[in-house]
Amino acid sequence: MKKALLPTGWVKPRGYANGVAATGTQVYIAGQIGWDENAQFTSREFGPQAVQALRNIVAVLGAAGGKPEHIVRMTWYVTDKKEYLASLKEIGGAFRELIGNYDIAMSAVQVVALVEDDAKVEIEATAVIPDDPRLSRA
Repeated sequence: MKKALLPTGWVKPRGYANGVAATGTQVYIAGQIGWDENAQFTSREFGPQAVQALRNIVAVLGAAGGKPEHIVRMTWYVTDKKEYLASLKEIGGAFRELIGNYDIAMSAVQVVALVEDDAKVEIEATAVIPDDPRLSRA
């Protein structure tokens, strides 16, 4: 089970949760970048790479028997803050389609570079799959 945490009197954040409490099987997903299952980039653009990284997270989580609603934390590493901000509409649409909700503790950090030279974004995720499947949202 997962619950977004919002301290009394705090303004609800937009696009993320301040914290998340969850119980169940923990799944740690390594940083995913914008390449496909064959480790090939299909785009050099930030937005499409972020969308592909999200798809990769969903695929890895699925291999553990999890669903996007089980994600409790994400850390985004971006090589260019301006490109990230310019792509928010595209990323937001894909996020809603692939992940579904923003009740996820998230951080975004600009970094000098990523290990893969062509990567513009890398996203780590943590998920908690409920022990009782009836507690999972459909």
